[in-house]
Amino acid sequence: MWKRRNLCRIRRIAQHTSIIGVDLGGTKIALCRYDAETWAQEECSRIPTHADRTFRHVLNDLVNAVEQLRGENTVAVGIGVPGLVQQPEGMILTLPNIPGAEHMNMRAQMAERLKLPVNVDNDANCFTLAEALHGAGKGHDIVVGITMGTGVGGGIVLNGKLYHGSHGYAAEIGHMLLMPGQPPFETDDRRGDTEQFLSGSALKKRCQAAENPSQYFTGETCSFLHPELFREISWLCVNLIHTIDPSIVVLGGSAGHALKPHSKSIKNELLKWLLPGTPLPVIAFGELEEAATLGAALLMQQ
Repeated sequence: MWKRRNLCRIRRIAQHTSIIGVDLGGTKIALCRYDAETWAQEECSRIPTHADRTFRHVLNDLVNAVEQLRGENTVAVGIGVPGLVQQPEGMILTLPNIPGAEHMNMRAQMAERLKLPVNVDNDANCFTLAEALHGAGKGHDIVVGITMGTGVGGGIVLNGKLYHGSHGYAAEIGHMLLMPGQPPFETDDRRGDTEQFLSGSALKKRCQAAENPSQYFTGETCSFLHPELFREISWLCVNLIHTIDPSIVVLGGSAGHALKPHSKSIKNELLKWLLPGTPLPVIAFGELEEAATLGAALLMQQ
């Protein structure tokens, strides 16, 4: 009996595997190792990105960081990046904050160097996937994620699977046109897309006195801007609702989380612009502290 119990225990240990999730940001790289069965977090680390150097230097640092974090039972690595990724190849199309990444097959290069299966996707897709499967969107069949940080990103998860579109560029919500030709500040770029209105960098230009993201939406500092912001966010959501009919919209990022006290104002504004009788999705806020790294690890399930 003792031998049988211990043999079962040895088999469970032998079968235990882990996956590393990476959030490659413009200023820091976050890495976490997860139990591949329970998705419990085992260990995390952080390193600076050094984005001023070439992308090849960044890749070298990333490989070293993964090697230090990986265990004997690590079987794969998922990576989220702040840019466009061509699918299914895992090729970087653009990575605005890190020079030299364009048209580099990051998936193939990392897999070759690490000798492990690797998947690469947009970081907002990773956020949405994690929240859909383990966070605010758990139990919902159609989840839209919107990240509002330095830029604006997005993701769509349908019945537990990321929707990529034909080439991997679906859910680039930050580049949906909000007010074409009418950006809210002087710029040579006249697209008037969502990122020019609601990204952290755009909000800073619109209210330069703000000291943190919450002041864009609360208090007297940017009070002149509040009605416009709630209206613009509702316009964005109305377009998504009438296009995708999500059951939940999950907001994240520093600016996105700062909107949490104002969910009622956003819902009231939504009702002004939605076609009468249109079902209103749940408006929620990200619940997971490490959504980007968990979502990157979860890419290996996709």
